Amino acid sequence: MDEETRYEAVRSRDARFDGVFFFAVETTGIYCRPSCPAVAPKRQNVRYYPTAAAAQTSGFRACRRCRPDAVPGSAEWNVRADVVGRAMRMIGDGVVDREGVPGLAVRLGYSARQVQRQLTAELGAGPVALARAQRAHTARVLLQTTDLPVTEIAFAAGFASVRQFNDTIKAVYALTPTALRAAAPRRGTARATPAAGIPLRLAHRGPYQAAPVFDLLGQEAVPGIEEVTGERGARTYRRTLRLPHGTAIVAVEEAPSPPAAAEGPGPGAVHRGGWLDARLHLTDLRDLTTAVQRLRRLFDLDADPYAVDDRLGADPRLAPLVAARPGLRSPGAADPEEFAVRALVGRAGAQRLVERYGKALDAACGRLTHAFPAPAELAGEPGPLGALATALADGTLRLDAGADRDDAEATLIALPGLDARTAALIRTRSLGDPDVAPPGEPEPVPDAWRPWRSYAVSHLRHLRHLRHLGPPCPPRPEQALTPPRGPSCESAGGESGSAPR
Repeated sequence: MDEETRYEAVRSRDARFDGVFFFAVETTGIYCRPSCPAVAPKRQNVRYYPTAAAAQTSGFRACRRCRPDAVPGSAEWNVRADVVGRAMRMIGDGVVDREGVPGLAVRLGYSARQVQRQLTAELGAGPVALARAQRAHTARVLLQTTDLPVTEIAFAAGFASVRQFNDTIKAVYALTPTALRAAAPRRGTARATPAAGIPLRLAHRGPYQAAPVFDLLGQEAVPGIEEVTGERGARTYRRTLRLPHGTAIVAVEEAPSPPAAAEGPGPGAVHRGGWLDARLHLTDLRDLTTAVQRLRRLFDLDADPYAVDDRLGADPRLAPLVAARPGLRSPGAADPEEFAVRALVGRAGAQRLVERYGKALDAACGRLTHAFPAPAELAGEPGPLGALATALADGTLRLDAGADRDDAEATLIALPGLDARTAALIRTRSLGDPDVAPPGEPEPVPDAWRPWRSYAVSHLRHLRHLRHLGPPCPPRPEQALTPPRGPSCESAGGESGSAPR
């Protein structure tokens, strides 16, 4: 993208480019998202950056009006399989906070110096700066949506000391933590307490077809660890999560799906995006960043629906499907290892594993009573399940955010009892690959649909579902069962003033 295109996006406040790049204004010292509602700056005063961290490293502070740190992540990192794409996914998952740059480098198979050099060359910021930007955003969310003490927030956000926390907040937002908290919009109720959970708005770009995602989650829900309640169009998805420092219960509310193109505001219109309301109950606040990123992958919130729909909508076979369902997503997985096991054993088998091996929550929440067992706890199972669990537990098979997708699929296929179709499903969901053509599809999936074949498959499966020729998700009889519905112990929705992301 050249500077002329970027400036036109800034001048027209084009929300399609939010998260794709950031711009900074030399005369004000701030950086913004392209859709910032402020008066467009003069062309000669504008500088462009690929990441918020790069703008911060250059000395610019975040705009208080458009909050550029809260935009959805770039869809490019989901597409790319190179070291930069893998590194960005792992940084988002909190690897640098937990293991430092050396841990990130080991996972990538490079030296720390090589990782630093490649990220700085392409993104304008190294792994420490990228993680710092993420910590600052997490801290802002906690400051503005909870009443937690500032000291607790500093360590929950991943900072090594309160001084480092104070210095970072001042550098990024030009405010002290106390002033940043006071600057939060107050539009209703008081801030949340830890017992009430952390309210969040999980931002997405462009239109978002929530109904098919919640349909799929309802079909797959395993009693004890997840449930979908409410009427279609206003459902709540709730589940437990097993996280690095503890467990969590999360709730996400369904948002109305956008209208079909024929009912919309007309050709060329830009949907400015929106968010899904969520609420997180964490046993350890240090897991906030990881939990948010896993929800974002599950709901495919960092996707670029404009790029997907433009490519697939150009195909005569897919054009009417894209027009009818703009912004259709390809859901991922909240826990990639858990999903791999579930893909192998089916919904009924997963329920059996939860009952036998699941970790009971300290305090059950309605019908949510357990966390799904870790692979090490399943390694003693006989047959294919034991082989898969052992490979996950000993690191032979990696399904984390930065795993090499080709290597992972090859390892999966080599395991006993795991066929190529199941491996493709795991690659699509656990690894969030947007470009998978599963073998055995009734309709051909041509290379012309690259790099968005996973989305094309979702469209075709949805069409088969409407024609009563099969389920909209990869067929497993156990997954077609409707889960039991239960009461919710907390509302999912964030407060009206909660921060997006």
